[in-house]
Amino acid sequence: MFRYALAAALALAAGPALAQDHLRVLADWYINPDHAPIILAEARGEFGKRDLEVELIAPADPAAPPRLVAAGEGDIAITYQPSLYQQAAEGLPVMRIGTLVGSPLNALVALEDGPVKSLKDLKGLTVGYSVGGFEDALLGRMLHSEGMSLDDVTLVNVNFALTQALLSGRVAAVIGAFRNFELTQIAIEGKTGKAFLPEEHGVPSYEELIFITHRDKADDPVMRRFLEAIGAATQWAKENPDKAKTLFFAEEPDLDDRLNNAAFEDTLPLFVSDPLVLDREAYTAFAEFMTDAGLVKDLPALDTYATSLQ
Repeated sequence: MFRYALAAALALAAGPALAQDHLRVLADWYINPDHAPIILAEARGEFGKRDLEVELIAPADPAAPPRLVAAGEGDIAITYQPSLYQQAAEGLPVMRIGTLVGSPLNALVALEDGPVKSLKDLKGLTVGYSVGGFEDALLGRMLHSEGMSLDDVTLVNVNFALTQALLSGRVAAVIGAFRNFELTQIAIEGKTGKAFLPEEHGVPSYEELIFITHRDKADDPVMRRFLEAIGAATQWAKENPDKAKTLFFAEEPDLDDRLNNAAFEDTLPLFVSDPLVLDREAYTAFAEFMTDAGLVKDLPALDTYATSLQ
């Protein structure tokens, strides 16, 4: 468990005047530069200014946060826009209230000096993946843009060892690599990666990381205050990237290595300065992609699982 409520807790101890609202925010994964706006909002006092005490929790099971929020065991969860449609189709009472990373991070990655110079070069080759379903759908649509299909490649589950599988030559490319992490991992090993971006090869653009809450809590003013704090921290970070990076790693010294420094720099431009904005047209387009790919069916109306608190 990671707790980032120390400053707010000290303020509470100083006197009874600050009746702060406590929020449990469940991360999608272990804490990393993808979560920088939350860390920076705490460090800069943006939560405290809005009478918030925020607890950021890394999950033991990355799949659990949406279900925990649906069960009332967390206030906000970080999840993925593609997963939101599956949660809605399953009937989970969750609502998208804001955005953290506003564009895809997922990519198909090959080695620059390998056999894959274009998507067409994948024909007859092996592609590694970690999570079936969505990654298959991404790759299938990307191949379709070049007149190919999944039948033209061999898929191998590499159990999250994407970089290792690629560098060892076990596969010619991997789908599901995060462009802000795996490309740097490859560089650290002395190689150069080449990323093929889904949104440039037939896949509608989508938001990689979003904030969700229980549907019954979506209209609570505390949610808007939380998102406003995230937006303020993000805007400051974009205006002061060097200071933001220094502050982030001062708060998270265990992450201060080459990989995470590069990830911070690569991800900072992708954070949304106004996390409350909802692009309904884009969400509708991606719902159609998810439905066409057979990843969801009987999807309810968008307004039942996504909203803007503007």
